[in-house]
Amino acid sequence: MKNYKEQSNAIAAVLSSYFEGVYNGDTTLLRKIFHPKSLVVGDVNGLAYFKTLEEYLDGVANRKSPKELDQTFKMEILSIEIINSIAIAKVHLPIFDFNYYDLLALNQTEQGWIIVNKLLTNVKIY
Repeated sequence: MKNYKEQSNAIAAVLSSYFEGVYNGDTTLLRKIFHPKSLVVGDVNGLAYFKTLEEYLDGVANRKSPKELDQTFKMEILSIEIINSIAIAKVHLPIFDFNYYDLLALNQTEQGWIIVNKLLTNVKIY
């Protein structure tokens, strides 16, 4: 395995593409960085959320993007943990009226790092 800094930078590039895809509603870009069998699971305001990648991308494609709504880009990487060819990234996505926190599981493949699963929750701000 390459050194941690190189791997972390490569994962950060994938996360940057993730943020760009979500912010712009770019499902083509999102499809490039997610494994096709990825699941998107979690809760939104206490309600269970469970979707295949295709169901998730359909939702992204059929909504106005944060960019179209002229929202300020505030997405950020909070942490990256790497063990051999797997990694977990904790990211923050305050979009629409939500305060999302995602845990993204990544795997290093011959083509580079890809997101294999997404866990999400909305943390209410009081």
